[in-house]
Amino acid sequence: MARRIDVTGAGGVRLAAWEFGDPPKTDPSAEHDGTLGVLLLHGLMGRASHWASTARWLSERHRAVALDQRGHGRSDKPAAAAFTREAYVDDAEAALEQLGLAPAVLVGHAMGALTAWQLAARRPDLVRGVIICDMRASALGAASQREWADWFRAWPVPFATLADVRKWFGEDDPWVERPNPSRGEFYAEVMHECEDGWRPVFVPDQMLRSRETWVFDAHWEELAQVRCPALVVRGLDGELGRAEAQEMVRVLPRGEYAEVADAGHLVHYDQPEGWRAAVEPFLDAVRSAGDAGRL
Repeated sequence: MARRIDVTGAGGVRLAAWEFGDPPKTDPSAEHDGTLGVLLLHGLMGRASHWASTARWLSERHRAVALDQRGHGRSDKPAAAAFTREAYVDDAEAALEQLGLAPAVLVGHAMGALTAWQLAARRPDLVRGVIICDMRASALGAASQREWADWFRAWPVPFATLADVRKWFGEDDPWVERPNPSRGEFYAEVMHECEDGWRPVFVPDQMLRSRETWVFDAHWEELAQVRCPALVVRGLDGELGRAEAQEMVRVLPRGEYAEVADAGHLVHYDQPEGWRAAVEPFLDAVRSAGDAGRL
């Protein structure tokens, strides 16, 4: 069972944070036993529940909380809200402080990974480790943004059933190279039932506004400012290429590299066991380093 915790983000936006551990850990720092605080940040269009399986195994040893970021999941989606990089980073900072997780390990997928390393660069006192899952540091450019706008317009919404959602995103979407059931499930999880059928829980225009604040710029400089241990994880069929991932590791002062076979962009969703095998040793090392520092 998931426990919801409300967080107040930048500009007063109400954010929903979720603990999936059973029972949840009540002592967030738990310095005496080396428990880590972990904040999980989904990617664009995602939601906290996409981290449910990860959060559950993490909660066996740590306090793991997943955040519905502004405009996503059960968090507020005010029309006038800021969807800038600064707003997303401010929200993550507020979540760490209000949840009592800091200094925490930040685990981010795609856009959430960018938020994680930007916060680590800005507030090193709040972050003891970063896991970057399938997010590029290079600029993607105007053509990429236009492709996304065209893609949103191509969605055959409303979908009549969730089965139609799974089929379109898993098979019929022009962006799908071969059938991908996990992709269908991923998108089914961000739909809700309306009077006329199934529609996304987010506002597509807000997603494009969020994306346009980072696709035109490269983010290498901020990456180089991350002083804590950092793990770059990619799926072999993901959007982050091996050469760029290894360059990111080189730029990171304390960077490490891992890749997950048979995984695409949705690494933790495609291959949950391979994902766990890739990140758990890193978390253990961060935990051990913290234990050694307290001796």
